[in-house]
Amino acid sequence: MSNLSSLQDLLVESVKDLYSAESQLLKALPKMANAAAEPALRHAFETHLEETEVHAQRLEEIAELIDASPTGKVCKAMQGLVEEGAETIAEEGKPSIKDLALIAAAQKVEHYEISGYGSARAVAELLGLQEVVDLLQATLEEESATDESLTGIAEQIGSAALTGEEA
Repeated sequence: MSNLSSLQDLLVESVKDLYSAESQLLKALPKMANAAAEPALRHAFETHLEETEVHAQRLEEIAELIDASPTGKVCKAMQGLVEEGAETIAEEGKPSIKDLALIAAAQKVEHYEISGYGSARAVAELLGLQEVVDLLQATLEEESATDESLTGIAEQIGSAALTGEEA
């Protein structure tokens, strides 16, 4: 159990939580990519895996800047989201519908990360840690772009499923 007595403590805990979340995603994203039927979705998951590696590295850099370790906490929220994603992977069904379910699971993850990075950035701003703010903002923008990309892919898959033009 941590002691949240200052904004610095809150920032350290946020970084630890995000680092745990990203570390869990590094293991989950290859499974999501393998489960995707639509090549564009598979590619999106593979691209996000590469970005997630960078996100983890940024968090390590941030931890160094704030004189903390990024490890030592388990993000239970991400554990649950990854578990939901694993359940989706295990489901049987029409490939397009399963892909849409994978996207929904992935977007839950993205929204959690967007919230976490936004909150951490706000604390870093309060502390006047501009370099940390910039690093968190870069990741926040990438997470938002991934979310938007997934929405676009979902619209394409959904439209094709409705019109019967899916593979």
